[in-house]
Amino acid sequence: MDSNAPSTPHHAREQIAKHISVESSPGNGLSSYLSQLTSNPFFTAGFGLAALATAARIGQKSIQHGAALLRRRMLVDLEITRHDEAYPWVLQWMTAFHRAQIAGTQLATGPAPDAKTGLLSSLVSRFNPRLHHLQVQTFRSPSGPATDTHFALVPGHGQHILRYGGALILVNRQREKAFDMTKGEPFETITMTTLYAYRNVFEDIFAEAHQLARQMEEGKTVIYNSMGPDWQQFGEPKRKRPLDSVVLERGVKERIVEDVRAFVASRTWYLDRGIPYRRGYLLYGPPGTGKSSFIQALAGHLDFNIAILNVSQRGLTDDRLNHLLTKIPPRTIVLLEDADAAFVNRREPGADGYSGATVTFSGLLNALDGVASAEERIIFLTTNHVERLDEALIRPGRVDMTIRLGEATEYQIDQLWDRFYAELDVGGEAKKRFMSKVRELRLANAVSTAALQGLFLYNKDDAEGAVSMVHSLTTGHIHDRHVETPGHVDGV
Repeated sequence: MDSNAPSTPHHAREQIAKHISVESSPGNGLSSYLSQLTSNPFFTAGFGLAALATAARIGQKSIQHGAALLRRRMLVDLEITRHDEAYPWVLQWMTAFHRAQIAGTQLATGPAPDAKTGLLSSLVSRFNPRLHHLQVQTFRSPSGPATDTHFALVPGHGQHILRYGGALILVNRQREKAFDMTKGEPFETITMTTLYAYRNVFEDIFAEAHQLARQMEEGKTVIYNSMGPDWQQFGEPKRKRPLDSVVLERGVKERIVEDVRAFVASRTWYLDRGIPYRRGYLLYGPPGTGKSSFIQALAGHLDFNIAILNVSQRGLTDDRLNHLLTKIPPRTIVLLEDADAAFVNRREPGADGYSGATVTFSGLLNALDGVASAEERIIFLTTNHVERLDEALIRPGRVDMTIRLGEATEYQIDQLWDRFYAELDVGGEAKKRFMSKVRELRLANAVSTAALQGLFLYNKDDAEGAVSMVHSLTTGHIHDRHVETPGHVDGV
């Protein structure tokens, strides 16, 4: 037996003790566990996937925050809501701009085109972005036949890309689910986005859009009507009526025009002296004497629009009247028709259940010059029954000038004949016979200008027919009661 060989039991005990001492060491135990985990293929695969997902999530958040930061630093947004006056202007401008791009031309309101027309500029214009989502708007001509219809393509809802000058603009037209219950229209917004370096193009675009809108309304008068608590454009803008198409008694028309012009030019004078900057006019007289026609012609002559409000309108209250008169569109004449309706109080409903106007006398007075009444306005009141008006209404400050437009005088009849037959009756022979019959039948100050115009329209190309039918004007003419009022200008 070899003496150098260790005894078997003793060697086994030493090996076991050494193994126990190694296992009992904390560091070695952790290393052992880690080595076992890393050697496990299922653990390493799961840990790798989790690490990849975490890294991807962190990368996604980083990209989002980086994109947001980049957007804030490099992009600029402009939002236009449907309630803003510029909303339809921008749609019209985009339509006109799109048509100009297709035709390869420039908008008349835009900047002058670049003189360089080389190959590069031709390629750039060829590959300019186009509008691909359009919406149709249909218009029927008010003056043409019933089949005369026009179509306009405006940018539809969604995203569009435009190139304006050297800037690319992203246009996003969005429609919300909510509705404006007073107008029955959905809420809409237009958002325009471009590089921050090109932010000045927005001012150029709005300047062009405004100029284009003015060109479309040039030579026309916009008529506003009350819709709920706001003024809304009523129909299409009307062609301006020439001031000389309304024939009043000599000097009356000129005096009113001069007074309105002096008031418009005296804004600073009123404000410096603490005087409310508003002017009121009352036109009264029998029906058909040109009250509404003169106001329309005056607005066109002064480049104003007209906001029409009938005091006898069903549902019009004192609060709503006052609210409407504080939100008058700029450069707009307010026309309050049937001002005497505020003095009529029918206690019993009529056959249709309507018990009369709900605007009271005190409500009308407060709307005209009360504490909460609006300033910077021109208001015209019309009535056929001036005798029903209270003196408190027509005092200076509420009504500064009172004008009676009565039946046609001999001067007005003479002027109306010239407007219709000056080219046909060059020698004036037919006019002499017509005026002779007018004097014979005593029609001066007895027949309305509307009745005379109806006779001339019926015989618009036949002066002799008008002479032969002048006797038809003798039936049905009515004399109105002449009431003198302060600041009175007699049109008879």
